[in-house]
Amino acid sequence: MSDKDITLALKEREVLGKGLAKLRNEGLVPAVIHDHGKPSIHVMGEYGPIAKVFASAGKHHPVELTIGSKKNTVIIKDVHFDPVKHLVQHVVFQAIRQDETVETEVPVSFIGEVPAEKAGLLVITHLSHVDAEALPKDLPDKIELNMESLVEIGDKLTVADLTIPTGVTILTEPETLIVSVEETKAQLSEESTEEEATTEEGAAPKESTSEESASW
Repeated sequence: MSDKDITLALKEREVLGKGLAKLRNEGLVPAVIHDHGKPSIHVMGEYGPIAKVFASAGKHHPVELTIGSKKNTVIIKDVHFDPVKHLVQHVVFQAIRQDETVETEVPVSFIGEVPAEKAGLLVITHLSHVDAEALPKDLPDKIELNMESLVEIGDKLTVADLTIPTGVTILTEPETLIVSVEETKAQLSEESTEEEATTEEGAAPKESTSEESASW
């Protein structure tokens, strides 16, 4: 985990259900805090600061919440977006303890030069995050994947190829595909054209039938 502290000030809210639309129209985002089986705490905050915190913390970096005189250390468990405007509509926070492991999503960071890209091949990303477990102090901001071994079509990297930081357990299955090298559409089209040309050149001439050779 990086040394930067991410903080956010929220207020408790009593508005629930249908009243949430009015809050959102006023530029506020409703949220909830879950805390180890205790009653959930309903809170709200201004859209700008909440969106900024999510951009910085993601679902992997602890956030120090201040609610009046109370403080909570949390991670973001879930974020709901408006399907049209793609704005944050609701946030679910999970309170965490420094002596208990946390399960969360950690982004994959791609490092190193990619020979396959330089060769004009297509490098496809299949997975951008992995599920991980660690103590809050050990939660990484990213997990690195070296791409230098991607050279030719068919090369691939899986979760097993990740560089795992000390104190972190990866929960995503090791064989899960992260990136692979494939042909571009142009290359596939070119190969298809070449195959068709080869087939036409190698085709045996059509024999005429007796009816075709007969003169009328």
